Amino acid sequence: MIECAAGRGIRGDRYFDFKDDYKGQITFFSLEIFDELCGALQIQSCSPALVRRNVITSSLDLNELIDQDFEVQGVRFRGMEECRPCYWMDQAIAPGAHEFLKGRGGLRAKILCDGQLRSNAQLPRMTSGQHSIASPLKGRR
Repeated sequence: MIECAAGRGIRGDRYFDFKDDYKGQITFFSLEIFDELCGALQIQSCSPALVRRNVITSSLDLNELIDQDFEVQGVRFRGMEECRPCYWMDQAIAPGAHEFLKGRGGLRAKILCDGQLRSNAQLPRMTSGQHSIASPLKGRR
């Protein structure tokens, strides 16, 4: 779970209260783009957390949300601009990641109302003695 604060960002994130009217109060990234990236660069065992975005989405064209208001789990957002990839992607993921992600690096957005986002990710079924920890991607951009 992450706590969104209108106009401020995600509580606990390194960009919380970063500056007035900040365009990247929260960032979104597409799981489908991540899967395409892994396939194109022939990499396995790579986590979407490496792209350093706050929320991973599925079945959504994030570029269509630029200059649009939208809502996720009752929290309203304003899509501001593409979250452009940087050279760091080549080091964190694999050489070529930076170039591959140009034009599809995710979405930077402003938070328009307070609320909480909860993961609806499906966790694998655990056998006796195994444990799983799921955590939001806050603070990892």
